[in-house]
Amino acid sequence: MTLSPLATQHCQPRKGAAHALDRAAIDGYLAGLPGWTLSADGKAIVKDFRFPDFHHTLGFINAVGFMANQEDHHPDLEAGYGHCQVLWSTHDVGGLSLNDFICAARVEALLDR
Repeated sequence: MTLSPLATQHCQPRKGAAHALDRAAIDGYLAGLPGWTLSADGKAIVKDFRFPDFHHTLGFINAVGFMANQEDHHPDLEAGYGHCQVLWSTHDVGGLSLNDFICAARVEALLDR
């Protein structure tokens, strides 16, 4: 896996509709993030990560949480034994901003082996 240039960037405060990405930009960023998809309402990106057990799942959640706090941009997480679904959106823009794609790329970098 190659580290996305997005993974080297940091989130910036983004408020208001002017920071919301259009569909062409969303599709372009998604093309560089394998496995990430647009939510049904088009206001979030989502990916389900699989792990061999709960211990590994919890470690992933903690790593994502640490990164999210560093970036001051927080995902919705849904977890269970062996999986964690990560959902990024920017409530302050009413959809997706560059911050969501930066954080998704940083999540991928956590797992870059």
